[in-house]
Amino acid sequence: MPRTPALQPDLLDWQPPAVVARFEPARVKGATWEMRFARAVSETLHDCGLGREEVAARMSAFLGERVSVNMLNAYASTARPEHRLTLGRLLALLHATGDRRLLEMIGAECGWAVVERKFLPLIELAAVQEAEARLKRRANQLRAKAAAEGAL
Repeated sequence: MPRTPALQPDLLDWQPPAVVARFEPARVKGATWEMRFARAVSETLHDCGLGREEVAARMSAFLGERVSVNMLNAYASTARPEHRLTLGRLLALLHATGDRRLLEMIGAECGWAVVERKFLPLIELAAVQEAEARLKRRANQLRAKAAAEGAL
């Protein structure tokens, strides 16, 4: 049996891209929302592939003000509840790391999902198709009722 070349991916190994990115629940456990969010910040900093110095530098450049590694450490610490990310610093962290899981975590609290804009037309298409199917079912019900009453 011929061997598959090493550079050729196996079709059965293919995985669809994650539309909604989430934290592993066990990694962001906490007694309060603030503790869970601090753990999520810590996970973001750990998983982004950048050192905290680089993340702080990128956040500083985005904001036009200094963000230190000590500040990042405080945001990621469950033992420092007095240090919370402001909305501007959260936005800077998102830009610096490219990790949308923090937004997903926030949105999930309201029953929402955060998806890339490129998927919006597909989501709207699915909603239109659902509405179309619902209207078709209703039209069929009305047609059957009209036939039963001798109107057709």
